Amino acid sequence: MDIDRYLDRIGLRSRPGPNADDIAVLQAAHRLSIGFENLDIPLGRGIRIDAESVFDKLVARGRGGYCFEQNRLYADVLSRLGIPNRTLLARVRLAVPEGITPPRTHACLLAQIDGRSWLADAGFGGSNVPPLPLVDGAQAATTDGAQHRLRLIGEAGSMGGQWMLERAGPPSATDGRAEGHLGWQAQYTFDFSDVALEDLEQANHWTATRPDTRFTALHIASIPLTDGFASMVDRELTVHRAGRTEQRIIADAADYAQTLRDLFRIALTEKEVAGLTLFTPADNR
Repeated sequence: MDIDRYLDRIGLRSRPGPNADDIAVLQAAHRLSIGFENLDIPLGRGIRIDAESVFDKLVARGRGGYCFEQNRLYADVLSRLGIPNRTLLARVRLAVPEGITPPRTHACLLAQIDGRSWLADAGFGGSNVPPLPLVDGAQAATTDGAQHRLRLIGEAGSMGGQWMLERAGPPSATDGRAEGHLGWQAQYTFDFSDVALEDLEQANHWTATRPDTRFTALHIASIPLTDGFASMVDRELTVHRAGRTEQRIIADAADYAQTLRDLFRIALTEKEVAGLTLFTPADNR
């Protein structure tokens, strides 16, 4: 972990202290600078989640990644800053019908900050999650106009989850899976069960390879903005900024590569984008 190189990647000039205010700044800078994406899956490259591979991809090569990569990097950063943390596995509840139990395919972090347990998550692609203390009813706001809340909903080890993260705010300031209202909506549920590296490898493998899931069927990128949120699913770009939402269809590989670079902070060449099979030769003329 080259902490100075990481801080340069996310645009922070000084090293954060091990306190809640500084970690909130750190996490926000990470989210604003390292886009969420799954593009190595359609490129046929697979997803590696060891520390060296994640640092090389997200920091050295200027790429983004999804939760298993983002929160592996973030966990290493927090450890380097002297903040104890461990990984948890969560069930994503976005767009999941009642009565369905989704698998544990989201990695988030339990961190010890200022003598308390906190949810720390730099890798949720659905919305912009701020650090939250593990207190029933704890809330925090983000710059996209949303509120975020933790609720204690069950017993330890229960199938439905012990804790639920919820969000209330503009549906268009998400990755498109939110219901069409401003009220509270479930994001994911989790508990404090121990998670081994092998558990993460297994969950990552399922997420990256199971046919007909969101990550194997679609090309996804998202990133919080200083005043909103942007997402791109296949060729459909949605940008919510300052309360206004704009949508457009990406024209060709050059447009896609430039949008990744300029908006999502993801470095992918036009040649690599052509390998995504999103565009026909006619599109790129």
